[in-house]
Amino acid sequence: MACLLVSVFLLVLQTYAAPSEFVQSLDLGPGLTANVTLSPPPGTSKHAPHSIIIGVRKGGTRALLEMLDIHPEVAAAATEVHFFDWDENYAKGFDWYRELMPYSYPHQITVEKTPGYFTSSLAPERIRAMNSSIKLLLILRDPTERVVSDYTQVYFNRLENHKPVQAIENLLVRSGALNTRYKAIQRSFYDVHMRNWLRHFPLEQIHIVDGDTLIRDPLPELQKVERFLNLPPRIMSSNFYFNQTKGFFCIRSEGRERCLHESKGRPHPAVNSTVLQQLRSYLREHNRNFYRLVKRSFDWQ
Repeated sequence: MACLLVSVFLLVLQTYAAPSEFVQSLDLGPGLTANVTLSPPPGTSKHAPHSIIIGVRKGGTRALLEMLDIHPEVAAAATEVHFFDWDENYAKGFDWYRELMPYSYPHQITVEKTPGYFTSSLAPERIRAMNSSIKLLLILRDPTERVVSDYTQVYFNRLENHKPVQAIENLLVRSGALNTRYKAIQRSFYDVHMRNWLRHFPLEQIHIVDGDTLIRDPLPELQKVERFLNLPPRIMSSNFYFNQTKGFFCIRSEGRERCLHESKGRPHPAVNSTVLQQLRSYLREHNRNFYRLVKRSFDWQ
């Protein structure tokens, strides 16, 4: 009889499926578990994002989203959606996109982040078609350091997947000249990508977060983001503590402490100083062009 009741219970649970964020595992006894469907919190619904973190890859987008998620009036999407930069996803339509957003209360804003948007030629126009008044967040760091960080991520990913790797110098330089076709370098042409965004959005709708400052001292940068998003000031210095082992700030919120994934903050490889200087020199003009476009400068070497 007990087995029959359990079987019926399992059948009912399977019939009324729900999104994974509202499924909880239930222990039914030795060797038996089931997924219990939970209803979304009363008064919540899903919305297209009010703000999008558009990039840049290896600029600190995950840190920015995690830190912004401390705010009680922010509902952050859990994954990178790649809706506006991947044709196969964009073809699925806005309803599909909205369903990937978190449930939120009426007083909350929804924030999505996909670093690939900044360097996508199509994303600005597509985002504008969805919402021409949306507020965009762009986090940038020293473009040379970003290139090395980009290489480092790919390097470790290839190692973990047992694929061959190359020394960074072999990718940065080809036949004695800087290899400007290397995608990691192209992603650091901030001026080129920014021009594309400014064709579709006024500068006032794009808030630039200094990624280098965010890592050293998170609070001032997050307070600027709060003001840009018209959020009441809720993020405080007590929400952060410096982890000596990891070498960067971690988050303290609602009685819990958490750090970014172990893949973040990996040590960079030593790069030949001549090659590194060659890269810095090449990017310098791009940086100056970018400063003119955004009407501010950064402490990039």
